Amino acid sequence: MNPLPRPKRYTIGKKPSSLPTGLINKMNRLDTPMLGHILYWGCMDRGIQANKGFSPRTVGRALTVQCPGPDSTILHHAIELASPGDILVIDRLGDDKYACLGDGVAKAASLSGIIGAIIDGPCTDSIELAEMGFPVWCRGTAPVTTRLLNLAGRIHVPVSCGGVPVLPGNAILADSEGVYSLSPDEADIVTEIALTRASIVEERRKTRPPGVKLGRLTGASELVESDLEQH
Repeated sequence: MNPLPRPKRYTIGKKPSSLPTGLINKMNRLDTPMLGHILYWGCMDRGIQANKGFSPRTVGRALTVQCPGPDSTILHHAIELASPGDILVIDRLGDDKYACLGDGVAKAASLSGIIGAIIDGPCTDSIELAEMGFPVWCRGTAPVTTRLLNLAGRIHVPVSCGGVPVLPGNAILADSEGVYSLSPDEADIVTEIALTRASIVEERRKTRPPGVKLGRLTGASELVESDLEQH
């Protein structure tokens, strides 16, 4: 009897271009709330949190991985394909039981130039990860880990992480408040806007008249009072 046909277990897409150095430098001047003031998309959901609160501002290129269930074969190989400055973005395809990354995998990742990991699932060895200075944003911790089961997986493909689509080579900004993923082109535009906006806001704070209520400064009180007068 002929076996049923099946797709190949592993797929590796085209390696994305490096992020421009100028973009990385500019994004390192941001924090995620500066993007949150101007964007409604790109921000991963609040379930993706910094491991043990260790959350240095981290900017880099997304190394995307789809890593299914209890198997981490593809993740080990992805680390071999990394470039310095990459950030692992790991789509666990709905699994929330198995930890695919602990201190051993993180050490290997760091030696390959990877500067952090975003996992749509748990990590393990959480204390050790923080102590070794490897930042991880994930959905908490788990003691049961993945194995080399040779099930399947994909690298350099579009993934989903924290409810956000992440394309290979996206620009990632992660800090104590959360994680953003943006295409390099959009990241360049919104970074300029965010930095300009921050400069304007800072200048306004310096020149704010003392004793003026917030609603008067923003115009909110006028909007409310205008509506009340009409009814």
